[in-house]
Amino acid sequence: MSEKKVTMLGWAGTCMSIVMYVAYVAQIMNNLNGNKGSFIQPLSAMINCILWFSYGLCKEKRDYPIMVANLPGIIFGCLAAITSL
Repeated sequence: MSEKKVTMLGWAGTCMSIVMYVAYVAQIMNNLNGNKGSFIQPLSAMINCILWFSYGLCKEKRDYPIMVANLPGIIFGCLAAITSL
């Protein structure tokens, strides 16, 4: 993968990180109202972690810390999204 594509993947991960934290607002509002939580936050967290894991994997010199740090987010984000439906 070219360096330009890897850089674009990194920026996509950064954007998803912002979306992930903005999605907490809906989760907090639902929790305060006593309603079941939204699946948007864990789904966006899972997508964010997939993007960062892919970024670490696609770098010329693999970035294992990024990959390892985001692997639990992929697993638990998926589980949280499924269970919130």
